[in-house]
Amino acid sequence: MKLAGIILAGGRSRRMGQDKATLEWEGVPMLSKIAYTISSRCDPVLVAAPPTSQAYVDLVDETDLEWVTTEKAGSGPLGGLVAALRAAAEAGADAAFVCATDMPLVDTGLIDELLGGLAESADAVVANDAGRDHPMAGIYRTRAVDRLAELVEQGELRMGAALDALVTHRIGVSDSEWLANVDAPEDLHRLRISRAAS
Repeated sequence: MKLAGIILAGGRSRRMGQDKATLEWEGVPMLSKIAYTISSRCDPVLVAAPPTSQAYVDLVDETDLEWVTTEKAGSGPLGGLVAALRAAAEAGADAAFVCATDMPLVDTGLIDELLGGLAESADAVVANDAGRDHPMAGIYRTRAVDRLAELVEQGELRMGAALDALVTHRIGVSDSEWLANVDAPEDLHRLRISRAAS
């Protein structure tokens, strides 16, 4: 299976107060750290963000990533997923690992465990931790893009709606730290302290 990688980086980062993609993590922008991690399993690695986003403005010339900027305006992460899945399909990918730009502890182990749970009948497989789905920690087949595009055309913005619309399998993962995200400065501080202590 040809697996692409998709990083959803179009959010406005209101609670953080600055763009999360550009936050420093281990000496590099968080987006770059995530892209480097997943690139050992995913080719190509695509970043979905509108050209007006701070992530695009600040990082488009700083990285050799492939940027997908064709999402429908105001369509949220689901719109970014649709645009990037289309690009992944055009690149010949059968599926794509999808994560958010604020998940600095994402690991190839997560990708491997999700791939292990991707049955042929499934359009998607997502991580589930303590009964909570993580739609931005999943693998989506490119064949599902038209169904997801229909949701966007209907005005749907929620990633969770994608899971309801598709044949989705959920799997528990062995390390819940892979799913940690940073929405606010205190989240980032807590995660840095935790990593320093481990």
